[in-house]
Amino acid sequence: MKNISIFLAGACVALAAGGTALAGTPGAYPEKQVRIVVPYPPGGFNDTLARTASEYLTKQWGEAVVVENKPGGNTLIGNSTVAKAAPDGYTLLITPLPFSALPGLYRDKMPYDAINSFEPVIWAGSTQNILTVRADSPFKTVQSLIDYARKHPGEVNYGSTGSGSSNHLSMELFLDMTGTKMTHIPYKGSAPAVTALLAGDIDALFDNVPNVYPNIKAGKLAGIASTGAKRAPLLPEVPTVAESGVPGYEVNVWFGIQAPAGTPPNIIAKVNKDLVQMLREPAIVQKFGSQGVEVVASSPERFKALVASEVPKWTGVIDRAGIKLE
Repeated sequence: MKNISIFLAGACVALAAGGTALAGTPGAYPEKQVRIVVPYPPGGFNDTLARTASEYLTKQWGEAVVVENKPGGNTLIGNSTVAKAAPDGYTLLITPLPFSALPGLYRDKMPYDAINSFEPVIWAGSTQNILTVRADSPFKTVQSLIDYARKHPGEVNYGSTGSGSSNHLSMELFLDMTGTKMTHIPYKGSAPAVTALLAGDIDALFDNVPNVYPNIKAGKLAGIASTGAKRAPLLPEVPTVAESGVPGYEVNVWFGIQAPAGTPPNIIAKVNKDLVQMLREPAIVQKFGSQGVEVVASSPERFKALVASEVPKWTGVIDRAGIKLE
């Protein structure tokens, strides 16, 4: 009888331990709410990525994963929040291409180190910018735009969604590589920039595929080149800038997620593994693809190498263009 009691007691302990393992082993990550900081207002793909991850990881982990939009300061406010957060995996940062331009734009005013203050988690996906003009524009090709800009320096007005944005950087690299000069007119977001292009207030605009695709398909705007190494899947008829007479030109508009520097490698590995799993789901691939974003789902190491290469690239472009922000 005594042996049976001991056996039953042991079985109960084993079942309890198994239940604890299923519910989350003490000391395992995560044990509490995780936040994903988006350094932009709600809306746009950065927000979409964060909210998709929030929904998926909440179900996967059994702990709330919340999105916190912290716009302002050209993303420095949100980025700084994460740089200063405890390196315990409970604060993550949505990180797009403009992140790598900030050291060149702000120099000694940077509140953190773009390379050493963060631990890359995953390069989630990429899109392209499309060099876009009005449908009735005289610029039907990249070469016609270059020829005119060389003969009439500064007369072509181009828009952007703000200084240091991916579309501003795309044009500055284009001007640098073609030896041309145009006049920059920044807007507060894509919608006003596209509206200005439609109204004829500006002559050209590089912008993300999802932002210009509807007007291109409606025949109101024309895409004359894409910034990628290959043509954009949603606009296969539009040649790349490199194909159009500017060899070597490439701008990869990437989106990723980072954590504060010092976050334990096992936590980085877990978050990466679960996000890779999410990003490989057919429904997610289709959802992002419909917005012109191709899934990458990289390792932390690959994303770290990307960020490390992008910072000097854009610092050089910014230096040569003489771009300064206060």
